[in-house]
Order: sequence, then C-alpha cells, then structure tokens
Amino acid sequence: MTELEILTKQTEMAYVRTHKLMDSVPKEKWDDIPEVLGSSFSWQVGHLVVSIYYHTIMTTVGHMPELIEQLNLRLYTKLCGYDTHAKEMAGTWAPVKLTADLQTMQDTSLEVIDSLSIPDLWQPIEPLKVPHPVAKTKFEAIDWNVKHTMWHCGQMATIKRPVNQPYDYGLQRRS
Repeated sequence: MTELEILTKQTEMAYVRTHKLMDSVPKEKWDDIPEVLGSSFSWQVGHLVVSIYYHTIMTTVGHMPELIEQLNLRLYTKLCGYDTHAKEMAGTWAPVKLTADLQTMQDTSLEVIDSLSIPDLWQPIEPLKVPHPVAKTKFEAIDWNVKHTMWHCGQMATIKRPVNQPYDYGLQRRS
C-alpha cells in the first residue's frame, strides 16, 4: 500500500467515525454545551468544516474560492475557528446544514487527496498567512488532518456523555 493509499484510507475512516458519532446524538441536543466541557456538537462539526479545509485543501492545493463562497467559510472560521466559543455560534446553523457542509468539505478533501501523486506528498505545503502548527509537507498536513479529526471525535464522544449517553463502540461488556 502506498503512502497515498494509506492517507486516503485513514482519512475515510476518520470521516466515517465522525458521522457515526454525529448520527448517535439527537439533533435537538447539538447546541447543548455541558458546563464542564464548554463545547457542543454543533461547534465541533463547524470546526471540522474549517479545519478540514485548512489541513487538506488550503495546504495542498491552495484556496478554492468557490468552496469558500458555497459554504460561507468565512462565517465558519469566525464562529468555529481556533479560539472561538460554542456559545457564540449556537443556533447559527441547523444540524442538517452542518452535516451537509461537513460532507461537502470531506468529499472535496478526498478529491484533493486523490488528485495528488506520491511525489506531491513530499512537496512543501502551500504558502499560508499563519504557519501550520505541525506540517512542512503536504503528507504531514493530510496526516495531521486525520489526527486532528480523530481528536475532535474524542471530544464529541466526551460531549455525548452528558448530553445524551456514552457512545456505544460495539465493545463486548464483561459480565
């Protein structure tokens, strides 16, 4: 399996896990913010819209103005970017809109990954106004997207506990 195939498979798996978590929480609870956690499902999903754009699109092929406009990415960045708060974005998007926008971003990111060659992966990331926190190469940026997405899946699973119930990972319980 090539590096590109591995990145694609890991990205797809992270996105499937995200949707399994999203599907497990009733939509009417998406804006609930557990006091001790300070975040919500809505914010987490909005943040993933922003971060997937940053880590797999902007860093590897540059800006996609049509996607920025289609999803109103500027508003997502303002309300769900780094150092924002879930309270400020509550009620801005219905869960069905958040889900559709996340799916669009995920599909686009997979198309971008699919458009790359193995040599492309080892090229420097596209120039950014704000330095990437981890990546110097396109491989590292896409790899970080997988890790970052799974980090937020962990946060979503933690939020799910107080607003709904613990996530059922399908593990066998010992008796």
